[in-house]
Amino acid sequence: MKKIAIIGAGGFGREVKMLIDQINHKENQFQLVGFYDDKHYENHINGVPYLGKIENINMINDPLCLAVAIADPKIKQRVLDKIDNVNIEYPNLIHPSVIIGQDNVKLGKGNIICAGVIITIDIEIEDFVILNLSCTVGHDTQIKKYCSFMPTVNISGEVIVNEAVYVGTGAKIINLLEIGENTIVGAGAVVSKSLPANCTAVGIPAKPIKFH
Repeated sequence: MKKIAIIGAGGFGREVKMLIDQINHKENQFQLVGFYDDKHYENHINGVPYLGKIENINMINDPLCLAVAIADPKIKQRVLDKIDNVNIEYPNLIHPSVIIGQDNVKLGKGNIICAGVIITIDIEIEDFVILNLSCTVGHDTQIKKYCSFMPTVNISGEVIVNEAVYVGTGAKIINLLEIGENTIVGAGAVVSKSLPANCTAVGIPAKPIKFH
């Protein structure tokens, strides 16, 4: 088994611990050694040791896998930029219930794919993407680095989601659209037209309400 630690000891980090437990229940792959978080925790989180701040990762001398359990794309990217340790590996964590098509599905590294997700065919998902519970990704879709999709997001076919996009719970993205980088899509929104970069879009249909 490979040793693995989780970055982020908040709610989603604890859910990732559950994901690792369920992966191991089917086949022992990982030994969870603890959590890293810049917020100080006393001793243990859900029975797993608190290992210290994120900067401590650069002092590790032995091979270690990391799961980056941070939903905010900008924070996730900033944390990863701080880690330059050659001993670190970023495996894909995929729940045993996930359905992934056999035709031309490409996954990068460090992706977290939770229970109930369906990924169909001819899809590319780059690095450090989170697909939370029961998301669906349709054919010919491209998802760039650092994106996060909260539970029950539906992405139709032939969609391009650019880097560091955050999509809230229950949102739907209609086919043949593009979401600009760093954009936030609010919970429950229905995206029926392409969205520009660096905006927050909400509603049915989703419309930008501010730029950042």
